Amino acid sequence: MTITGREVGDELFARLRGFYSEDEVVELTEVIAWENASSKFNRALRVPSQKLWRRA
Repeated sequence: MTITGREVGDELFARLRGFYSEDEVVELTEVIAWENASSKFNRALRVPSQKLWRRA
C-alpha cells in the first residue's frame, strides 16, 4: 500500500483476516498509512534519520 497507485487485493485481505480482527486490520492499515505519510513528509523537508533502526 505504500507504493503509489498500488491496489491491495482481496487475497491479502483474506490472509490478514486469518490473523487479525476487522478492527485490527483497520488499525494496521492506519499505522502503515501514517508511517508512509511521515516518511514522505520527512523526505520532502530533508529531515534526517534519527538512526532508530539498525540491521540485526
